[in-house]
Amino acid sequence: MSVPFALPSALSYGIADFAGGLAARRTPVLVVTTLAQAAGFVALVPTVLLLPGELSLAAVGWGLAASVAGVTGLMLYLRGLAVGPMGIVAPLSAVVGAGLPLLVGVIGGERPGPVAWFAMALALAAIVMATMGTDRTAGARGGVLLGLAAGIGFGLFFVALDASPADSGMWPQLAGRCAATLVLGAIVLASRGMRGAPVRPALGLIVASGVLDTFANALFLVATRLGDLGLTSVVVSLYPVVVVVLARLVLGERLTRLQLTGTGLALGASALLAAAG
Repeated sequence: MSVPFALPSALSYGIADFAGGLAARRTPVLVVTTLAQAAGFVALVPTVLLLPGELSLAAVGWGLAASVAGVTGLMLYLRGLAVGPMGIVAPLSAVVGAGLPLLVGVIGGERPGPVAWFAMALALAAIVMATMGTDRTAGARGGVLLGLAAGIGFGLFFVALDASPADSGMWPQLAGRCAATLVLGAIVLASRGMRGAPVRPALGLIVASGVLDTFANALFLVATRLGDLGLTSVVVSLYPVVVVVLARLVLGERLTRLQLTGTGLALGASALLAAAG
């Protein structure tokens, strides 16, 4: 029952990430993240009425925890997309982001089948190949490292959001998004270097990224309520397919053969994880 919601979530995440990555090439990542969080918060308010739930301390607490992990992962991710190849950064973050909730499930008593274990081994190989195939530049190497770190943030976001009370509706996300917007906004206003950053050239991309990210989060939460965290997270982790396709079509991005192989293995690992779930 979760897949019909998880797949559109993956599509929305992919488009949002691509738009955010382009915006981060024109405007500082902190500014992009702050404005995207604000746009997402505005878009999130009506969903509280559409998906009603009970407001509680547990809902707010898990929402804040998810927000810290998600915003940290998003900032690292957007920075990675800005300095490194999108076709590498996106799959690496997705594999790590999908694998971490799966690991949490294993610790909690879940037992993946042989296909899932094979997929995880494939994901590890993809990470190694992508790293080896990266150009010997600080930006390219940094993009890979940022993608891996972002994946950890995304994985923790999925785990924390799933841990929120089942009857809390969209309150965890609303609380987390509100806190993130206020904190990031205060940091931007306090930073002299950020206050004069150019925003107008990337404003449309930023708003699109924030709104689509909120839509994807809402779909993800619904999917986790209808199915398992492991299955939902790995299906959602297919979002790099969208990023890779858009990067190739819009930017004409080209990768080395080793990088292409690593990307293919990462995408294949995500698909196998979804099938295994």
